[in-house]
Amino acid sequence: MSAVTTPEPRAEERTLPPVRWRWPVTYALLALLALLAFPRSGQTIFRISRAGDFFEIPDAVLPAMATNVVLVVVMVVLTAVATWAAVRRAPVGWWLPAIFGVAFVLAFLTWVGAGRTTIIPLTTLLGGALALSVPLVFGALAGVVCERSGVINIAIEGQLLSGAFLAAAVGSLTTSAYLGMIAAPVAGALVGALLAFFAVRYWVDQIIVGVVLNVLVLGLTSFLFSTVMTENAEALNTRQSMPEIAIPGLASIPVIGPVLFRQTVLVYVMYVAVIVLQVLVFRSRWGLRTRAVGEHPKAADTVGINVGRTRVVNTIVGGAIAGLGGAFFTVGSGLAFGTNMSAGQGYIALAAMILGRWRPKGAVAAALLFGFSKSLVNMLSGIGAGISSDLLLMLPYAVTILAVAGFVGRVRPPAAENVPYIK
Repeated sequence: MSAVTTPEPRAEERTLPPVRWRWPVTYALLALLALLAFPRSGQTIFRISRAGDFFEIPDAVLPAMATNVVLVVVMVVLTAVATWAAVRRAPVGWWLPAIFGVAFVLAFLTWVGAGRTTIIPLTTLLGGALALSVPLVFGALAGVVCERSGVINIAIEGQLLSGAFLAAAVGSLTTSAYLGMIAAPVAGALVGALLAFFAVRYWVDQIIVGVVLNVLVLGLTSFLFSTVMTENAEALNTRQSMPEIAIPGLASIPVIGPVLFRQTVLVYVMYVAVIVLQVLVFRSRWGLRTRAVGEHPKAADTVGINVGRTRVVNTIVGGAIAGLGGAFFTVGSGLAFGTNMSAGQGYIALAAMILGRWRPKGAVAAALLFGFSKSLVNMLSGIGAGISSDLLLMLPYAVTILAVAGFVGRVRPPAAENVPYIK
């Protein structure tokens, strides 16, 4: 007796996933905004290269109206491509939002500079974006290391601030910015150790512990700043700065040379940290064990992985990485320590980590986006763009909210984060 088989459904009868209109609608609204708000008569001057490049690119003098019309057409075409891909349920690579974003920003800058004698310095804008992204990148990497093992690191804000404090103190005592940079991870690691102690050893809610540690570090550093540092400012809180190091040859490449290859040691360390962590998380035994602990600690324990030790070590290492990012606020920028220097950067770093889907390279891309928004605010303030200062101050945080709440979509964090492991 032959078995009864059910025929496979025809292609047109198969259940198809719903069409996702989020991105096409977003692109259409931004293109409409650029069409209605950005056109303006006059000319806009863009400065592309700097003195000392292999060859100097002359300033680009563009007619504002024609330039924005071309850029709007580009945005409309990309919107049509995104709509076509959504209807066909086809994936769209990173290139489409990247090109659309560049076109929209260029249209905005063209509108800002139209009819002005002020020059829009593109290289300075990009260089400032990279520099301002340094603490965000280190903080996001710290979050990846911790949360991949199942520990939510809300204390990144406190780790950045403690790293900035110790870097300033040690750098001032030794009159060496480099020794201050080396000391910064120690402060972050101590905060990470406290987080691991309460969250892993005593199973306290990780979010609550992280918030408490942020308040503790803020209060402690403010107290020490107002007493010990202020009374001995010449010995404990002087400006120590790192010189920029230009990589021969590469630093002279127009546009990208000054941006990427004429930086301080801290930025070059950031490059190495991103590459190393990307490889370690997804191409090493340590990364495999870390991800196993963060996804299914019981299964990891059954194959001999010490779940508690892995989480403690990762949390301390993550704290050290964030502490290193805190050095940017003091010795990395040539500034003395001030109260609450981190100013919420740790929370933006957490948003960058989420936007990057708990991957080092994705977190870096998101951190660069937020750094660019801050650099754009600084540039607009510097050239007197005529935009309300309140709106400019709000821009980085508005970008953070829109990116995480509106553009991330459904992302899945490590399954066991903030879940105590009890044998």
